[in-house]
Amino acid sequence: LQKNKFESLLKVSFMTSPMKSLKYLDMSNNLLRHDRADVQCQWAESLTELDLSSNQLVDAVFECLPVNIKKLSLRNNQISNVPRGVAELKSLEELNLASNRLADLPGCGGFPSLQLLNVEMNSILSPSAHFFQSCPRVRELQAGHNPFKCSCELQDFIRLERRSGGRLFGWPAAYVCEYPEGLRGTELKDFHLSQLACNTTLLLVTALLLTLVLVAVVAFLCIYLDVPWYVRMMWQWTQTKRRAWHSPAGEEGTALQFHAFISYSERDSLWVKNELIPNLEKGESCIQLCQHERNFIPGKSIVENIINCIEKSYKSIFVLSPNFVQSEWCHYELYFAHHKLFSETSNSLILILLEPIPPYVIPARYHKLKALMAKRTYLEWPKERSKRALFWANLRAAINVNLP
Repeated sequence: LQKNKFESLLKVSFMTSPMKSLKYLDMSNNLLRHDRADVQCQWAESLTELDLSSNQLVDAVFECLPVNIKKLSLRNNQISNVPRGVAELKSLEELNLASNRLADLPGCGGFPSLQLLNVEMNSILSPSAHFFQSCPRVRELQAGHNPFKCSCELQDFIRLERRSGGRLFGWPAAYVCEYPEGLRGTELKDFHLSQLACNTTLLLVTALLLTLVLVAVVAFLCIYLDVPWYVRMMWQWTQTKRRAWHSPAGEEGTALQFHAFISYSERDSLWVKNELIPNLEKGESCIQLCQHERNFIPGKSIVENIINCIEKSYKSIFVLSPNFVQSEWCHYELYFAHHKLFSETSNSLILILLEPIPPYVIPARYHKLKALMAKRTYLEWPKERSKRALFWANLRAAINVNLP
């Protein structure tokens, strides 16, 4: 009865109900609709094959089908979904849903005997990978010529083909990516994404682990290189500079007032007071030394006094010893003097090695001191009295400068 003008599927079912021997009925290319849920369809019980292709049927057609049907064609209709639990077609073996509006593969909840399913040319972007689990008897699935979206969701379907043992009809030529634009025309068998890119949990765990490792590495480097200490010193430096810029015009500037600033550990103060200062400040070419005990300005912070003294001194003398590297304030003075050395590109540092310093005694954050001792020549305090005159002469020559 194809290519007529039948409009009501319900009336067609009533028409066949008295036909006791009817097995095959072709109602394709008509105008059939079914939208009445209040009246039960009555088909011939002998009907096993029904062709309803190329009509105007929607999802409600599954409420009006012969219960003993084995082969059913609903090709080229307007079906967008196969309702669950509506149709109970226990004998259905072949179902053709090609050229409809399906967005996914239908389940087999109402079709326990289904063996062949055709869903070609629908709107399936990412077919469900659980199809063969819910439809264990299906031996052939025709799902080609759909607008597949090549994304993570499609990976499981591609793996499904490998496990299905050839049950995907038309593979691989009929299974081609339509989206995204960059992958259009790529066969599904050639599309691959890493497990990391598709597993959100794994991606988050990996990103978290990498972040933790990065934070741990940065924290270790900060502690090993003493970055917080240097940040704090830079802050002190900039604060002191800012206060100097905003100081009243009458206040004393930072012009050179001393030949040298002396940095030493308190444990070496006896040598500084009994040997260094008396020998440099006596004689005709008197050298003016800046010492924290007599030249620090009361009321200012220690760091600010250190910075001011270094800036007002042409040279900075560092009395190096194992005591020096254990002193926090000596480290501050060395840092600021080293900062001045690079900011003014001058040769303003003089190193005096009072006692030998074993490398293991120097803390890790004193890498500048290690670099200075490796690159710069330092004066070594001689234990023999006969050599000390030459030592003082060399030190005076190193400080030789005329103050304004």
